[in-house]
Amino acid sequence: MKNKLFNSLKTSNLEFKFREQGYSLIAGIDEAGRGALAGPVFAAAVILPSEFESPEIKDSKLLSPQKREKLFNYICEIAIDYAISYVEVEEINQIGISKATFKAMFYALKKLKIKPELVLIDGPYAIPEYKGLQKAIVDGDRLCPSISAASILAKVSRDRYMKKIDEVYPQYAFFQHKGYATRLHFEMIEKYGLSPVHRTYYRCFKK
Repeated sequence: MKNKLFNSLKTSNLEFKFREQGYSLIAGIDEAGRGALAGPVFAAAVILPSEFESPEIKDSKLLSPQKREKLFNYICEIAIDYAISYVEVEEINQIGISKATFKAMFYALKKLKIKPELVLIDGPYAIPEYKGLQKAIVDGDRLCPSISAASILAKVSRDRYMKKIDEVYPQYAFFQHKGYATRLHFEMIEKYGLSPVHRTYYRCFKK
């Protein structure tokens, strides 16, 4: 039964294909908060052991907050290397969310103590500043364990950060919606106006 599970995971895991080509140190990278209206954008980079497999490590959006917290500690323990970085709202408002996201990813890669042979990025675009070998993979957080692991580290780190922001601006209920475009969030903006942690350059705030 275990062999069947392992084989099924292996066939759906793109990283095995890259490892078969000779890449052993593969870093997965993903972001959290790109689509939010407030707060920083986070990114994480994770290098997992070559033979690592776990059905529990999956896209962070498919996991409960409690499960993400548990897996956060597990990933930090078993990873060969990992790093987490972020870009604050002030810079997002200056350069835009797209550039800020790539910057957070680049910072995370620079913080790794071990240089990866290959970097796998969740999404359709490579990181412009990074000069090493990299490959962008659409739905990578569902196809590559290292990207899934990075998505969990980034998501948990950002959620923790937004809970701290909630302590400063409790009227916006950031602990609940984490800065995303929910009905509650828009109701709080309508009632209290924009805070210093909102991404004021967005068109929805120009009206």
